[in-house]
Amino acid sequence: MLGAAVLAFAAALAAGAGGESRISMWLVTLAVLAVAVVWLESGPDSAKEIALVATLAGVAAAGRVLFAAIPGVQPVTVVTLVAGAALGLRAGVGVGMLAAFTSNFFLGQGPWTPYQMLAWGACGAIGALLAPLLRRRLVLVAVAGATGLVFSVFMDVWEWFAFWPHDRESLTFLIARGLPFSIAHAIGNVALALAAGPELRRLLNRYGRRLRTEVVWAR
Repeated sequence: MLGAAVLAFAAALAAGAGGESRISMWLVTLAVLAVAVVWLESGPDSAKEIALVATLAGVAAAGRVLFAAIPGVQPVTVVTLVAGAALGLRAGVGVGMLAAFTSNFFLGQGPWTPYQMLAWGACGAIGALLAPLLRRRLVLVAVAGATGLVFSVFMDVWEWFAFWPHDRESLTFLIARGLPFSIAHAIGNVALALAAGPELRRLLNRYGRRLRTEVVWAR
């Protein structure tokens, strides 16, 4: 099962990724990740829905690998947002978490993987919660840009909390150091959402309606 593999991998990372002062952070992260995975795996087990989520996660992961040469550009964010908006909360979270996990097999697994999974899963949740608003292209563009910035800053804060002294100077340094990558992430999201965001949502909406449609044969 994917859930068992993810949890085993995350536990191994947590066991060797920090000192005693940071154990609580890793335990909380593992607990949240475990709850998320159990929730995802307890949902609808339609083969078509699972295949669609896996396909979207694969597309998002492939886009991330493809753009890896451009620092900060992360197509996963927009794909996950749109998946959440078009297919619902569970699908959006699943696409984000699975895309982070699978793409890191090519880009490098590490103690950052669980945090990327949670952050991109949160992007899927944001897409689902803001679904009515994200039908408009400019709103989608604005939310995509904002989530790119928030995602990148979240990862900077994680690095600060996990490996750096817990003081304001270190946090300021890390956020300032990562600012060009955060801006690149936001700009990449804006460009992708502007170019193809609504079209991707309409496509996924059609698939979503098919998944929810029950065909009843007359006797």
